[in-house]
Amino acid sequence: MLRDWAKETDERVAWIRKMIGKNETSPGMGIVYGNSGGKDCTLAGILCRKATENILGVIMPCQSSCNFGTDREHALLAARQFGIPTVEVDLSTVKTAFLGVLDPVLSEMDLSEDSQAKAKMNVNPRLRMLTLYTLAQSRGALVCGTGNRSELAMGYFTKWGDGAFDFNPIADLTVTEIFDFLRFLGAPDVIINKAPSAGLFEGQTDESEMGITYAEIDEFLLHGTGTPENVAKIQRTMNATGHKRKMPPKYGD
Repeated sequence: MLRDWAKETDERVAWIRKMIGKNETSPGMGIVYGNSGGKDCTLAGILCRKATENILGVIMPCQSSCNFGTDREHALLAARQFGIPTVEVDLSTVKTAFLGVLDPVLSEMDLSEDSQAKAKMNVNPRLRMLTLYTLAQSRGALVCGTGNRSELAMGYFTKWGDGAFDFNPIADLTVTEIFDFLRFLGAPDVIINKAPSAGLFEGQTDESEMGITYAEIDEFLLHGTGTPENVAKIQRTMNATGHKRKMPPKYGD
């Protein structure tokens, strides 16, 4: 089924304006979002820019060389094309200082190198969350989320990292739909055509980490079909990551 992306644009822009309280008599709150130069943040940024001029994109490199190269180039390319004010906050020294405090504690624990490495990878998105919320609060703004339906279903995001936001205008769209929407909006081809990546380290891609392609995930999400192996893997992953899609349980709930 073909989506009416012109209608989708109008409806999502109107929804964003409602989220920030913008109307005929009020300019509403501002918006802050992380701009990594990827597909999702580009789409979210375009929609938010159509909703308000009071927007700030934030590039947040953190040690990985790709953050300072193609990620930054693509982030600035999208920002220029769609007129989005952008700042850069280098988090590399912050992460170094943080791990300098934490590593001595970790070394005293009986932890595998693999478990430590996975935990440390989540430091980057959590530092970015801290940065976005500090900037947003200082500007009286809201933080826009940039996760898509495919990632959310697989739990492919960091709890209290890129999974933290005030509103998300693209969370119902699969990666397949994200790409279609970006093409409709005329986003840069280099962003649409590159392999999706969280940019956590050189050569990292989403699909290699998950062990399944977005096309296979989206086939299941959109049509309920796929090979038995893929369906089982997706369902198993969705069950294991369910806690990431819920608010934490509280006694008395």
